[in-house]
Amino acid sequence: MNKFFDALGKSRSAMLKEVSADGADWIAEVVRSRCLNAKMNMDAFHTVQWATDALDEVRREVWNQARREGGDQALADQLKGCRYALWKNPERLTGRQKNKLAWVAHTNDRLYRAYLMKEELRLAVHLKGEEGIALLAHWLAWTARCQIPAFVALGAKIRRHRIAIEASLRSGTSNALVESTNTKIRVLTRVAFGFRSPEALIAMAMLAVGGTCPELPGRATPLRFELTAA
Repeated sequence: MNKFFDALGKSRSAMLKEVSADGADWIAEVVRSRCLNAKMNMDAFHTVQWATDALDEVRREVWNQARREGGDQALADQLKGCRYALWKNPERLTGRQKNKLAWVAHTNDRLYRAYLMKEELRLAVHLKGEEGIALLAHWLAWTARCQIPAFVALGAKIRRHRIAIEASLRSGTSNALVESTNTKIRVLTRVAFGFRSPEALIAMAMLAVGGTCPELPGRATPLRFELTAA
């Protein structure tokens, strides 16, 4: 990152107003030292991913407890099989996954509460603005009293990054375009079963996604270049 800002130069680095990142301390430290006028934003996707990871930790704990204490392999298998029903957004659940989620709500209150906490944080991120910030405050109060270690720890982590998360909710700035571009490049690599040289991968990436030219705040509509087959 320091090499990037060296290439960008002091004057252009000083023009940056917002930087969106995934919460890594090493990124924040470099940005604070090199972009004196920029506000750090916490990328919304990574915020929700933290909650999904905490939920999966609770699911594994419940699954291991069912195997150890009850000796009920059928129950353990059911808990193992509900992973995707807990992960996916409610509006994208299949009929079978909805039934799995209903079974979790009926069978294990602790795991279902963890699911609801994941969903409330996702909703806060989706709402954005002051409404999202108010719901985030409610979520933090809930995690503080939930007595689920994974979410108590997550609540403490969110508090450490709260200023950056609230800045993201207010501005809507995120890593979405970068993450989407990275995903497309990874797909290119898989389809090609690898490349003989980095130059070949760079050439293919430029051909596939090199026309990406996002509209930025405070700038005129950018020129867009597209390659078309003759």
